[in-house]
Amino acid sequence: MMNLDLHCDYTTVGHVTIDVLEDGTRRAGGTAFYSALQAARLGMRALIITRGLAREIEQLLDPYRDELELRILPAQHTTTLQTLGAGSTRRQRVLAWAGPIAEDLALDTGILHLAPVARETPSRWRGRTSFVGLTPQGLVREWRRAGGEIAVGAPARSAAVVAERCQAIVVSEHERAGCASLIATAKTAGAVVAVTAGAEPSTILTPDGASVELEVPAIEQPGDDLGAGDVFAAAFFVALVEGQPPLQAASFANAAAAVRMRGPDASAIGGRAEIEQRLHATA
Repeated sequence: MMNLDLHCDYTTVGHVTIDVLEDGTRRAGGTAFYSALQAARLGMRALIITRGLAREIEQLLDPYRDELELRILPAQHTTTLQTLGAGSTRRQRVLAWAGPIAEDLALDTGILHLAPVARETPSRWRGRTSFVGLTPQGLVREWRRAGGEIAVGAPARSAAVVAERCQAIVVSEHERAGCASLIATAKTAGAVVAVTAGAEPSTILTPDGASVELEVPAIEQPGDDLGAGDVFAAAFFVALVEGQPPLQAASFANAAAAVRMRGPDASAIGGRAEIEQRLHATA
């Protein structure tokens, strides 16, 4: 069990990863990291709750130490993913796994973003949360052994409990089929769902059964897209909490993802002014 003594506007729970790229470069990754950094740059006090080797994670996140709060549960390893390719052709292998994050976390946050990448998310938490968002990709991922390639499988047994407590879900088209039962559970509980598909239209599903496609404005000379979906999720959740309707929130999130893709890494994640400038330019 873990107790937190500070209130945050945005809390992500999930593994901060070491991403090993094709050229051997190692950098910080994971939805918990990318989404929290986007929230921070939207003016929120952002906290990451993760698990791994503290010295490795602190070193990875050192360039962002003034923007993020960090709580690290100890483990023998930090989750390490080898990443090959990009976009819909991206493949990842699990080189090391930090293990599950402790159940029954004590939280005090406005937005709780459950951000699993490798079946680590707890199914229980307590304390104050005003809004729960879920990016369920890590709940349907599976791999056979250390070094095994990640595939989309069946949801973890506890995943339905998580889904029914959410107000919003963001999932990629690639993982939509694997997450179908979670999407149905969340919609029944009243959640809005955004399905991203890279440069193809995003799909917004509402609890009343509506399904609306939203065009994604073209990006001139797009760069690395790693973390773009995570940035979309954070911006989408923040916009919903601020009172924007789902389609407007998704447009804002698409603009945030586009800003991220203008640069080579997480440092390209934009603030509100940059995102709104992109949004207005493509309106």
